[in-house]
Amino acid sequence: MDRGSERDTVPGRGAGDIAAGRIPLAVVIVDRAGLVSHWSSGARRMFGVSREDAVGRMAADLLPVAGTLPDDPPADAVPEDARAADTVPADLVAYDGPGPDLEASLGGPTGYATAGRARLRPPAQPSGGDERLDVLWWAYPLVGPGPSRLLVLAADATRLRDERGYDDETAERISPGFARHTELPASDELERRLPDILPNMGPGLSARIVSQVLELGYPVLEFSQSERVPVSPYWGVPRRPGRSRAAAAGPAGAVVPRQRAAAVVPAGAEQDLEYAAVRERLEFLNEVSSRIGSSLDLGETIREVTSAAVPRFADFAGTHLRAAVLAGEGFPDGPPDATTVMFRVWVEHNDEPGRWDDTVPVGEAFAFPEHTPFYQCMVTGEPVLVPRVTEELSQRIAGEFEKRDLRPLIGGRSLLIVPLKARNVVLGFMVLMRRPDRPQFDDMDRTTGAELAARAGLVLDNARMYTYQENVADTLQDSMLPRVAPRMAGCDIATRYLPGARLGRIGGDWFDTIKLPGSRTALVVGDVMGHGLNSAAMMGQLRTAVQTMATMETPPAQLLRNLDDLARRLGDSYLATCLYAVYDPIRGDLTLANAGHIPPVLVRAEDGSSELLDLPTGAPIGVGGVPFEATRIKVRPGDRLVLCTDGLVEVRGTDIGEGLAALCESAAHPAASMDDACDTIIRALNTRGGRKDDVALLMARLNGIPDDHVAEWWLDPDPREVARARRLVRERLLDWGLPQAVETAELLVSEVVTNAVRHAGSDRIGLRVVRTDALLFEVTDDEPALPAMLNAGPYDDSGRGLRVVSRLAGEWGASATGHRKTVWFEQALHIS
Repeated sequence: MDRGSERDTVPGRGAGDIAAGRIPLAVVIVDRAGLVSHWSSGARRMFGVSREDAVGRMAADLLPVAGTLPDDPPADAVPEDARAADTVPADLVAYDGPGPDLEASLGGPTGYATAGRARLRPPAQPSGGDERLDVLWWAYPLVGPGPSRLLVLAADATRLRDERGYDDETAERISPGFARHTELPASDELERRLPDILPNMGPGLSARIVSQVLELGYPVLEFSQSERVPVSPYWGVPRRPGRSRAAAAGPAGAVVPRQRAAAVVPAGAEQDLEYAAVRERLEFLNEVSSRIGSSLDLGETIREVTSAAVPRFADFAGTHLRAAVLAGEGFPDGPPDATTVMFRVWVEHNDEPGRWDDTVPVGEAFAFPEHTPFYQCMVTGEPVLVPRVTEELSQRIAGEFEKRDLRPLIGGRSLLIVPLKARNVVLGFMVLMRRPDRPQFDDMDRTTGAELAARAGLVLDNARMYTYQENVADTLQDSMLPRVAPRMAGCDIATRYLPGARLGRIGGDWFDTIKLPGSRTALVVGDVMGHGLNSAAMMGQLRTAVQTMATMETPPAQLLRNLDDLARRLGDSYLATCLYAVYDPIRGDLTLANAGHIPPVLVRAEDGSSELLDLPTGAPIGVGGVPFEATRIKVRPGDRLVLCTDGLVEVRGTDIGEGLAALCESAAHPAASMDDACDTIIRALNTRGGRKDDVALLMARLNGIPDDHVAEWWLDPDPREVARARRLVRERLLDWGLPQAVETAELLVSEVVTNAVRHAGSDRIGLRVVRTDALLFEVTDDEPALPAMLNAGPYDDSGRGLRVVSRLAGEWGASATGHRKTVWFEQALHIS
């Protein structure tokens, strides 16, 4: 080629425009079986086929490189009617044959570079579509070891015409060709940039490809097979604003003087070339961003973050997090140091299975030693790049860790350690490594890894905060909702709580069971209006107040009045409903008071019928000035009482009466156990769509206490009655077959009755013994002042009775009602 010829000037271009033709390129590698093994992002944009769909497919189905593959028919062997019918492989519509440098026939594979131009239907386009691609292509046969056989470069002539301003006549005269790179300026761009745009290409393959490209000829654009413009790849890097089309893209032709001329690059284009490979890395980061953070589960997020780097960016990835982050605790305080414990939470690699498992096991916790790159990254919060781990460095790193030899795993590899940070605090770090047969990590990889870690750190922090909020909500819920005992005196209990929302899972609904004197049980269900932590806090205060007043034996109606006063003193922004019931298993009755709550359901054991109890509704707690009334209902052993909050029966857009009817129906359904009965109700009502509120459900089976398990006597306020009380208790316990309980019971009854005799007035003293799961003793007198435990000295005659009771009894207490008080204690039964 005459380098000084004026015919190198593209028509319509000035002689001073001596820059290479920079055009978008698709880069594809085909293996010896004719299958696509590498597919660049430019190929995806040009042909509309993703890398995942292209790799492994027959190249003939995707590319118009007729005659260069083993099974390709020669171009002139394709009948004209077949071309018209679009039956040529790759939907080839027209094929213009090879470029002028082809030195062998197209009857089979050649040892020479070939080029051509084709119009084809894009593989991703539906059959029958009218869109056609005008493709310029160059094909290089690859020789040497390995499966790679053919390199294909392709450009879109239509896009070239639109972007570079060619008219239709000029565009039609463009054809692909070859020229020795020494004859043309800007000859090193393809050599320098080609490996950057092919994924997972090792240095050996990329060097072999580039050397053969330079040997067989540099790709050029030919105009009427006379003027040649060297092709310099351009991958669609955005042009800088404020520049004209010509200044941004550069001229399409070059005038080469008789002496060798250096390439002239348009202003700013060298930066575009320098960062052209960033396009591929940005696509990688975008893909990673779309894949990670799909779940707020911390464990799943850790696996997503670690797996995103392998194998496209690295061959090994290991994620380490601080213990506070992994535990879902609060945000870590301050930077880590030599004492900070890190957990290896996940490992991904593409080595043989099991190679890393014993040396770097997942779940291991340790503090990283100083003078290691891991410690440097952790403390400084900056990426640490080791292009190649030398033998000396691998020995030094391995020497810092006991009972393991890291040298076979890290020696000779390229190492990049990137911090996982959020709000400028290091949460952990990620260790990335590449095998020796891949390009070493460089400064651009350091930037890419740091960006990957920044996005991963943000996602991990979101998952950590969500986990922390869940832990806070669970802790609050556990502290607010009682751990209800499944058995109380004379009744069995079962409960259910369903949060209305996943986040902030605690609301204002609560239930409670409270042991009262006389083997009675208080059953409570309430609902603070609203949701969230404020409602939960209000609920906690009301629940505590109910427990306190219940243990003081406040009557149900009076308890609700006191609760209403308390709510108004706490503030006027909250209202609550509450249903309070007291079950007396000895008398067999329920005493209920309602403050604006939905009525309970009573299921009769006699016939299995269920009914909503007709109670005075009352006003919600916090309204003020409204009286509350109590209702007493007789019950039989085996009856069941069902209390719930409105979240179970009320659904937006439907009548609450339908929900109450469904509650009655499902409550009456026979069940093998109390838990099964609760589950039946939940299944029946929780399937109704639109439930947003919390649900609290409390069910009590009212078993009662048989008459022969209760003994009552009246004693005179005479010291001689103490001995009689001991005798009566001993005889009854022997009748019940409890001789092992006699001695302790006699001692405790003697102390309590003696105290009543000393302080009682003229009325008689009541003594009652109730046998349930434990023995309950109650002594009642007419002195309303509650007893106090005294510090008795060694020479005092009294003051030791309650200390004896406190030491020997399982539980004890005292309550006052009217002008009388009751001292009670429980004694555990040890039945063999």
